[in-house]
Amino acid sequence: MAKPPPKNPGQPRALAVKVKNAGDRSVSSQRWLQRQLNDPYVAAARAGGWRSRAAFKLIELDDKFHLLRPGIRVVDLGAAPGGWSQVAVKRGVGQIVGLDLLPIDPIPGVHLIQGDFNDVDMADRLIALMGGPVDLVLSDMAPNTTGHSATDHVRIVALAELAFEFAVRVLAPGGAFIAKVFQGGSERDMQAPMKRLFASVKHAKPPASRKGSSELYVVATGFRGGSPEGLES
Repeated sequence: MAKPPPKNPGQPRALAVKVKNAGDRSVSSQRWLQRQLNDPYVAAARAGGWRSRAAFKLIELDDKFHLLRPGIRVVDLGAAPGGWSQVAVKRGVGQIVGLDLLPIDPIPGVHLIQGDFNDVDMADRLIALMGGPVDLVLSDMAPNTTGHSATDHVRIVALAELAFEFAVRVLAPGGAFIAKVFQGGSERDMQAPMKRLFASVKHAKPPASRKGSSELYVVATGFRGGSPEGLES
């Protein structure tokens, strides 16, 4: 398994790559491209065969919380392009379903569904497909950004709340849930209902998250059981 780039700050660093011949690219596109070219996690993902640098975020979260265990059932929400599902397979989970509105190229060991997790029958469909309730729900989903930080924060927390409600419908007792949120205040509104339904609720920022990003992950473990109605404050 590919490892993240070394974290020794004393090591010499390669010279930064600059974008040449920008042409008709917007300033934001130029910045994104230069960031990609100089991101060691992007290079490590390519070298290791991961579909995205986000794979390292799950690797680092799992190294800390030890959630990907052999034999468990996993659902990966917003799975495209498939990096998190790849990690789950490499770490020996029993079954994994990757679900996304977008098509995903086949991943060995992953059952892929192109569809909306908010469909009224999706939770029951997944439980039937996997032969029982799920042990872990993953969500690295994020809405398209608007550039307005307050709006983007509210939108990603709303998406995380939907993923949480879905997780409550499909998780087995003792199960776990990981979702991406942004720091900004309103993510705390999720904590009270989560703490009622899970034994432990923590926030973590894996090293692979870019330094300037407000990205954060909520990790809830020890699902006590309950219904979506239990989410109401």
